[in-house]
Amino acid sequence: MKALMPDVSSHLPMLRSGRWFAQLPPDFAQGLLDMARVRHLQAGEKLFLRDAAPCGLYAVVRGTIRISGHSGEGDGAREAVLVLLSPPQWFGEISVFDGSARTHDAHAAEPCTLLHIPHEELLAWLTQHPAHWRDLAVLMADKLRLAFVSMEEQTVLPAPQRLARRLLTMALSYGQATESDRTLRVLVVTQEQLALMIGVSRQTTNQILRDFKARGVLHVQRGCIELLDLQALRAECE
Repeated sequence: MKALMPDVSSHLPMLRSGRWFAQLPPDFAQGLLDMARVRHLQAGEKLFLRDAAPCGLYAVVRGTIRISGHSGEGDGAREAVLVLLSPPQWFGEISVFDGSARTHDAHAAEPCTLLHIPHEELLAWLTQHPAHWRDLAVLMADKLRLAFVSMEEQTVLPAPQRLARRLLTMALSYGQATESDRTLRVLVVTQEQLALMIGVSRQTTNQILRDFKARGVLHVQRGCIELLDLQALRAECE
C-alpha cells in the first residue's frame, strides 16, 4: 500500500461518510484512493460537456456539481438541471462502463473540490481486478433506482409533494450519505432550477416555497435554500 498524497488523505472522512464508498471491499477502496487526483473548480467552471470523451470517475468532497442538459441555441437556449451533486457523491461511472461520450454537462455550482480517478488508469486497474466491476455497478444501480422513483413521482404526485421529496433527496445526498453523516442544510439551487427539476413553472415553485416558508420548513435565500426543519419537510413528502 503506497502512502496517500496529503491532499487526498485529508478527504478520507468525507469519503467514508458515503454509503457506497464505506461498503466497498478494502482493496477496491484503497485502489481508488491510490489513483485519485485532487481537482479544484471555481463557481461556474466546466468539468465536462455532453458528448465529451470519457475522462474517469469523480467524487465530490466539497461544494456542488450541477449536472444539466440544454435545449435550443443562442439566446433561446435553456438549461435543464437534472441533479445537483454534493459530498460525498460519486459520479461519471456510466462512461466507465460503456466507453461512450458523456451524456450531460457538468459544471461547478459553487467552488468545488473533487477527487478524480482517471479513466484509463481505472480501466487498467479493473482489468487486473475484474471482480470489482460489480462493486462499481452497485453505484450505477443505486442511481437507476432513484431515477425510476423520480419518474413515478413526476406522474402521480402533486407538485408540492414532488418539490418536498426533491429537496429531501438533495439534503440526503441522493441516498449516498450514511445515517451518521450530517444532512445538508443549505442547498445551492435556484427556484428556476427546482422548477425544471420537477416539471412545473417558476411561479408554481415560488408559491410552494412560500407556503413551506410560512410553515417554518425552510428559508429562501438568493441562489440557495436553507432547510430549517427536516421533520416538517419529511411530513410534506407524505
